[in-house]
Amino acid sequence: MNTIQTYTDDAVRLLQSLIRIPSVSRDEGRAADLLEQAIRDYGLSPCRIGNNILVDERSDVDSRPVMLLNAHIDTVKPVSSWTRDPFTPTLADDRLYGLGSNDCGGGLVSLLQVYRYFKTHECPYQLVYLASAEEEVSGASGFSLALPQLPKIDVAIVGEPTGMQPAIAEKGLMVLDVTAHGLSGHAARQEGVNAIYEALDDLNWLRRYRFERVSPLLGPTLMNVTVIHAGTQHNVVPDRCEMTVDVRTNELYTNDEVLAFIQSQLHSEVKARSTRLQPSRIDPAHPLVRRCVELGMTPFGSPTLSDQALMPFPSMKLGPGQSARSHSADEYILVSEIAHAIEVYIRMFEKS
Repeated sequence: MNTIQTYTDDAVRLLQSLIRIPSVSRDEGRAADLLEQAIRDYGLSPCRIGNNILVDERSDVDSRPVMLLNAHIDTVKPVSSWTRDPFTPTLADDRLYGLGSNDCGGGLVSLLQVYRYFKTHECPYQLVYLASAEEEVSGASGFSLALPQLPKIDVAIVGEPTGMQPAIAEKGLMVLDVTAHGLSGHAARQEGVNAIYEALDDLNWLRRYRFERVSPLLGPTLMNVTVIHAGTQHNVVPDRCEMTVDVRTNELYTNDEVLAFIQSQLHSEVKARSTRLQPSRIDPAHPLVRRCVELGMTPFGSPTLSDQALMPFPSMKLGPGQSARSHSADEYILVSEIAHAIEVYIRMFEKS
């Protein structure tokens, strides 16, 4: 049996075990227990940080750059339209069905096998492996909790499903709470100042404004008003109109820069719930990206969010599976995709 097949078999067995244990965000404890024990059974020494699992066995005298291999343990809740038990791993020909199989179980187990491989093979990088929690909700007890425990990272691979094509840029996210203020009064007497009318100019600006810097990878920074609340009853002029705005920033802006600009343009009060989920990118000239191109891969920009948004170092998404299968009923990954991923990662890191 060849090496890739051995590691693939181990990866699939581990993924099947993980699928059997519900691991919805903020409830990953049992799955983290299983993964931690599996890592120990491989002869490695994991460190538990909440429900994040870190494997860092570097030598203090080793001067090679440090690469982080990262994927997440948690899943979303299963949607109601599943036709299979989402917690029963089912192999049908090449397909492994189960919640989290594609997002992000395939990347999670593939990168772990690659870490194992390079414990006994030469690599131009020192590897660190992190299985993170709460990725699907960008929770404070996920990657952010583990980040202070990481060594200085030179570059990271995030094993999200990308069809093993390198996503070298990723959009950021901000959710804004926008509030227009008026003055309540009796509708019959045209009293007060209608907060809905006060919001109209701001709504029109949010609808029509186009940010100047358009990314060749991610396109424009986008704003969408997604929720509006105003008024208490038909005969009372509303004194507040509250709007929720979804902002997706490209890598040519920071969230703080976009927030300050929007605040300068609107009459309404504008507050960001958080600016921590920043857009990210890696230089197309980075040796890892060049190696991907040498291997026939095509760099692209990803509109979906991941723990990359929390990484203060160069990173890219590269993992088995397809993003379109994520968060869907009857989610699956191909066993051949896992095998291909392990092989490609090894070829990348051996020659980078």
